[in-house]
Amino acid sequence: MRCASARLVVRAGTARRQVLGLASALFLVIAAAAQAQAQSPPTPTPTPTPSPTPGVVNSGFSAGSTVTNLGSNFLERLGNQATSGFGNAVRSNPAGGGASEATEAPRYRSWAEGYSLVATTGPQGYFVGDRRSTYGGVVGVGARVAPGVNVGFSVDQSHTAIDIPLALQSATLDLTQLGFNASVDKGPWTWAIALVQGFGKVNSSRDTGFGFATAGYSARLAGALTELSYYWSLDQSRIVPKLAFEYVRASTGSLQETGGLDPVMATGATAERARILIGAEIGRYWIFDQKIFDVSAYGKFVDNVAQNFGAVTVSLGAQSILVQGIGESRYGADAGASASLSLSNTARLYVNYDAKYRAAMQSHQGTLGIELKW
Repeated sequence: MRCASARLVVRAGTARRQVLGLASALFLVIAAAAQAQAQSPPTPTPTPTPSPTPGVVNSGFSAGSTVTNLGSNFLERLGNQATSGFGNAVRSNPAGGGASEATEAPRYRSWAEGYSLVATTGPQGYFVGDRRSTYGGVVGVGARVAPGVNVGFSVDQSHTAIDIPLALQSATLDLTQLGFNASVDKGPWTWAIALVQGFGKVNSSRDTGFGFATAGYSARLAGALTELSYYWSLDQSRIVPKLAFEYVRASTGSLQETGGLDPVMATGATAERARILIGAEIGRYWIFDQKIFDVSAYGKFVDNVAQNFGAVTVSLGAQSILVQGIGESRYGADAGASASLSLSNTARLYVNYDAKYRAAMQSHQGTLGIELKW
């Protein structure tokens, strides 16, 4: 029994020494690993790849919207030349009464206009809003090619400065528009069409905080308008209801910024808009000292029945995002007034005011013009 007890004591002591040896070895391994980890340098955090933001193309969307709206303005001025109550009365004597051929109005006419336009657009999502100032001039010629049938051709040249201070961006737009209009008078009724083709150049600038990123790209537009009016007179006053349909398609080219910090690339953009305009003109004229002074005002309800403002892909290095274009509210109103002084049967001076009101946009335009006939 004593020998068995001794053997048990020896075995227990041996097991205890083995456990202590294993614990010491494990402790040494953990300490060595900790020391090696403490001596190794930390892994550096990778620098994030720059990524574009939707706001970098604010000026591009503003320029595209400006092209579209300038096309609409020119179309509507051309249409108004054909369906204005004063012009209709001079051309065709819609109230009746007749006159001899000796008093027939001159067959040809020419006109020149200078205008200034200010427009503002409010914030829309990522678009922070802008202010646009435009000045331009128009020259045109027209002719009566048959009884009650008139045609005209004109050229509009404009320069627009676009300011987007909240996005630290600006742009300029130089736009040339070629316009054609025609009208047919049938008693108190007048049907008119207007066509516009435009082309221009956009130059943009963006403050990146480390210099300016700049870009230059092209702009184009095409548009058509058809308008029907009815002349209703009472002595020297008139009411002229009007119904019109307008379609405009504008496009801007792709851009590549240069300079500044992280210059971006962007694909071209297109914008299409179809609208119906319903309204009326009211006016009155006075005759004094063989001169005719005419004043009028108009109001129109606008329904943008279809709008398609295409998306743009913006790229910065290997990163890219898709940004949707901005458009008008569906419903809006147009209003304006005009004063005209006919100095003779062949010379007329006029001044116009035109305003557009939308949910997030307003524009105000003043025009001064002269018309000569022969």
